[in-house]
Amino acid sequence: MPQIRKLQSSILTVSLRMTGKEYIINAYRLSECDRTPWLPFVGCHGAALIGKNADTYLSSADLIIQGQKEAIRRYSPDGIPVTFDLQLEAEALGCKLLFSESNPPAVVSHPLEDGVKLSDLKIPSKSDGRVGEVLKAAEVLCREHPDIAFFGLVTGPFTLALHLMGTEIFTAMFEDPQKVEEVIEFCSEVAKSVSDYYIEAGCTVIAIVDPMTSQIDPCSFETFVKHPMTGVFDHIRQKNCLSSFFVCGQAEHNLDMMAKCRPDNVSVDENIPLEFVRDVALSNGVSFGGNLRLTTTLLLGTPEDSERDALECILIGGKRGFILAPGCDLPMATPVENIEAVSRLVRDEYRQEFLKRTSQVTENEILPDLSSRWIKGKVIIDVITLDSSSCAPCQYMMELVERLKPQFNEKIEIFEHKIKTREGLLMMKSLGVRSIPTICINGKVRFISITPPLSQLIESIKEEMQQ
Repeated sequence: MPQIRKLQSSILTVSLRMTGKEYIINAYRLSECDRTPWLPFVGCHGAALIGKNADTYLSSADLIIQGQKEAIRRYSPDGIPVTFDLQLEAEALGCKLLFSESNPPAVVSHPLEDGVKLSDLKIPSKSDGRVGEVLKAAEVLCREHPDIAFFGLVTGPFTLALHLMGTEIFTAMFEDPQKVEEVIEFCSEVAKSVSDYYIEAGCTVIAIVDPMTSQIDPCSFETFVKHPMTGVFDHIRQKNCLSSFFVCGQAEHNLDMMAKCRPDNVSVDENIPLEFVRDVALSNGVSFGGNLRLTTTLLLGTPEDSERDALECILIGGKRGFILAPGCDLPMATPVENIEAVSRLVRDEYRQEFLKRTSQVTENEILPDLSSRWIKGKVIIDVITLDSSSCAPCQYMMELVERLKPQFNEKIEIFEHKIKTREGLLMMKSLGVRSIPTICINGKVRFISITPPLSQLIESIKEEMQQ
C-alpha cells in the first residue's frame, strides 16, 4: 500500500504541473506526455446533460455554454469542442435543415442543385445563421476555462460542397470536374473565414471536419481535396493556431494524403486500425487522435467495456503524439457513466495496470438467419450505417439509394441497419460488413465507405437482376 500511495502521489504531482490545454498542445507538438490527453467530442450530448433537446440546444449560446460546462465538470477533459455541428456553415449559405430532438440537424436542400449560382453565395459573417450563437459560446467558454483546449469545429470543404450540391457532386466529379473544383475552392475560403472566427474567440485548435472525404477514392482526393485543404491548414498555421484533419468512416485509403495536407493532427474513428493511424501520422510528423468505439462500447456497452476499449487505444497510441477521443460526435444518449469511466482511467495508472492483467470474457452472439431473406424477383438492398439522421456520409448514401426507387419501384426493397442498435450490429456481422457506411445488394458487400455515382449503383442493381 505505501508503494501504491507513493506512485499515485507521484502521478498527481506530475499531472499538476500541466494544464489540460498544455497536454493537448504537447501532444500536437509530438512531445511525450506522462499520460494520454483526453478529448471527449461533446456536441448534442451536452443537451442531454442539462435536460434539453438537441434542436433548442444547438441554437442557443446560453444552452451550449451550460451543456459544455456540465461536460467539463463530469468528464474532466483536456480538450473539448465548443459544439459539434457540421451544418452551421451550410445553413448560413442557404441550405434548409431538418432539426431533431436527439441528433444534430440534417441538410435537406442543396442551393446549387436548386438553381442558385455559386457567384450568388457569400462567405458567412459572424452573425449569419446560428454561427453567431456558437461564437458567443466559444468566447465565454475560452475565457472562463483557460486551462482547457477548446476546439473550433469547421465543416471541411468537400463535405460543405456536398451540402451545397447534393449527391450530384459524385457525378459532376467525372462529368464536370471544373465545377466541382470551383465549389470546393469557395468552400475552402469559407473554412478559412470560419477558422478565423474561432481563433479570434480564443480556441486552441481548429479541427477541419470533412467526413465525406472518406467516401472518395485516392485519385479523387488528390484531384479535388488535397490542394484546397492544404491551403486551409497553411492559413491556420499562419494565424499561430493548431489544426486537425478530422474524418470519420473508412478513410484508410486516404490517410497518408490527409497527413500530407500539413495539419498538426489527423483524427479518425474505429473504422481504421489505430496502429495504422499511428504509423502513418508519425511518419509524416503529425499527431493523431481517436478511436474509441462510438456505439459498441460508449453507447451500448458498460463502463468496464469503455475502460477496456480506452486502455487498448492508450496502449497502442503511446505517450507521444496521441490524443484519446471517440471517433465522432458522442450520441446524445451515450451513458454518462461510460464517459466518466474513460475520464477516470486516463488518470489512473493503477486501474490501467489492473485491466491489463485481467481478461475480458465475451459470449458468442447468435446471428440472424438470412437464408430466406432474398425474395425471388426482388433485389434486397441493405445499407449498414451509423445513423443516417446524424451521420453525413450515412445520410448521403441513404439519399443516393432512395433515388433508385423511381426506376425500379417494387423490384427492389431498401433497408437501413443502424449500428446504434443491437439489430444493426448483428446484421452488420451477418453480412460480413467491416466498415460503415456500406451498401450490400442481395447479401453481397458492394460499396464499402464509398458513395458511387448513381449510374454505377443502377448498373449493380441490373447485374443482380440478371443473375
